[in-house]
Amino acid sequence: MNFERLKKNLCDNIFEAQIKLGYEGRPMSLNYTLNSLNHLIETALDQAQMKKALDDFSRYAEPELGSIEFRAIKNGFCAVIPVKGTQFVHKDYSGGEFISEFIEAIRKKSSLDEILNIFHKYSKNIAVTEIKSEEFQYLVYFTDNIPDDYRYCLTIDEEIDGTEHITYHRFIKEDYEDLGF
Repeated sequence: MNFERLKKNLCDNIFEAQIKLGYEGRPMSLNYTLNSLNHLIETALDQAQMKKALDDFSRYAEPELGSIEFRAIKNGFCAVIPVKGTQFVHKDYSGGEFISEFIEAIRKKSSLDEILNIFHKYSKNIAVTEIKSEEFQYLVYFTDNIPDDYRYCLTIDEEIDGTEHITYHRFIKEDYEDLGF
């Protein structure tokens, strides 16, 4: 089991939420499908087996993130990260320069070229693929997984005033592949 990858993913998601919503010093809940959890910890567990693995993970992550509670939901689990964990991410988590700049560009309604320039600023090794899907228009990611290993699915939406606005969804590689685009 790869608990470190799940811990990093939890921290990345908390960090992303704090960039978007601000830090309020509160617990945070994140939902994960059973498939995503299996991808993250490199297993093929059923719901009952996963509950035990997540209890073990909570003990593993407790020194930095506090005692994470996992409760079963339909097709997965809800992770409740205590204040200790959200505070750790707010104060001590590093490596979020790219996602911070990316989200700020999204917030400013930057163009696709401006968004792609941010990817290029952090690496020469990026892939950009146009997707023929109703869900997303572009897949963008770092081919060497530096600074991160997520798949960014971008959509260009037209606003009421005729301007364009880019939205995104971010997936781990395996979850993106499960979507079948």
